Amino acid sequence: MTSPGLSIAIPTFEREAVLLETIRRLLELPDRPAEIVVLDQTTRHERETERQLAAWNTKGAVRWLRLPRPSIPRAMNEGLRQAHGGIVLFVDDDVIPLPGLVEAHRRAHGEKEVSAVVGMVLQPGEEPIEARSPALRRGGLRRDLDFSFRTTERTDVWNVMAGNLSVKRSEALAAGGFDERFVGAAYRFETEFCRRLRRSGGRVVYEPAAAIRHLKAPSGGTRSWGNHRTSARPEHSVGDYYFALREGRGLEVASYVLRRFRQETLSRYHLTRPWFIPVKVVGEVRGLVMALRLARGRE
Repeated sequence: MTSPGLSIAIPTFEREAVLLETIRRLLELPDRPAEIVVLDQTTRHERETERQLAAWNTKGAVRWLRLPRPSIPRAMNEGLRQAHGGIVLFVDDDVIPLPGLVEAHRRAHGEKEVSAVVGMVLQPGEEPIEARSPALRRGGLRRDLDFSFRTTERTDVWNVMAGNLSVKRSEALAAGGFDERFVGAAYRFETEFCRRLRRSGGRVVYEPAAAIRHLKAPSGGTRSWGNHRTSARPEHSVGDYYFALREGRGLEVASYVLRRFRQETLSRYHLTRPWFIPVKVVGEVRGLVMALRLARGRE
């Protein structure tokens, strides 16, 4: 059977066999969606990937859309514009969907005032954990940033993961969609979207029954930007700094920025490999400068 009114959208970048396997698994779901939209930002695929995507597109099994340049939030906004369903479920291009994924998302959207649903995300080697007390979750700028997306606790949240996230299409568009000023790895773009959606009056629910296993493919996707621990590129850090500038105020922003700078340059990894500390310092400074420019551009 199909789940009426729900489209799956898969933003993808420089993924080959793992992308095809993800799509096959989604097509085999007993509660598979009405459509699957592939938002492809890859310039050139391997021959087999190109052939299979074209075949699925021709048969109508998927809609294969080629996008001109990589941007996670831009691809997701295109998914919102192109999807036919009233609910759009975004999933990563390197996942194993667990039974009941689609139905759990669709069912949660039937509740009052729910605008978005984030599901369980099990990273390699992880299993679900027992519920944690909501009293342990922090407030302010860091609210729910430490929330565990493998807990069995079903609750309203102020943070989401874009790799297993469904939204009511009209409400997401009305809230402005995803902020395309999050560039590079676009870290925290989904968190900023979640908070903006909540401020507009919508509920965002964590639903553990809507579960995936994230394979963390070693290449492609955000890993196309290289290893964040050894790179001086600003694309690894700019999103987090931009998030703080957009969402925080005054001393809270300064505290957040200083905490990130310290954690990213003096981590256990860097203390055991001190030759990478200057490299990482350069990357963090460049990311902060870029974030300040992006934030000023919104004023």
